[in-house]
Amino acid sequence: MPLGAKWEFAARGGIVCRGNFVFSGSNTATDVAWYGGNSGGRTHEVGTRQPNALGLYDMSGNVWEWVWDRFGAYPSVDENDPTGPAAGGSRVSRGGCWGFTPAYARSAIRFAFEPGNRLTVLGFRVVRS
Repeated sequence: MPLGAKWEFAARGGIVCRGNFVFSGSNTATDVAWYGGNSGGRTHEVGTRQPNALGLYDMSGNVWEWVWDRFGAYPSVDENDPTGPAAGGSRVSRGGCWGFTPAYARSAIRFAFEPGNRLTVLGFRVVRS
């Protein structure tokens, strides 16, 4: 799983993206995301919406994606590649899911879930460094 900051960088299209989109690859949720208003109440096969500038699919919507960070307040000073708090029970999830409104599918949104949760709205993205 990636760190939250790395996940957001990828969702926003990295350095190749020519726009600062609200969602991963578009300002229109329906272009790139499965969410509560268009999902039919279920997950969908990956890659059935448009990719972002890096060719990544489903960074907005479909399922929340676990990231490595623990959930907590952002630091009061700017940081490069922040890692979140060193301790805490909840973990960060990013990207929104098929059961929430488009507001939760924005690239900047973070949500907290307990690690023991087993929900159909949760998943993870395998990354390699």
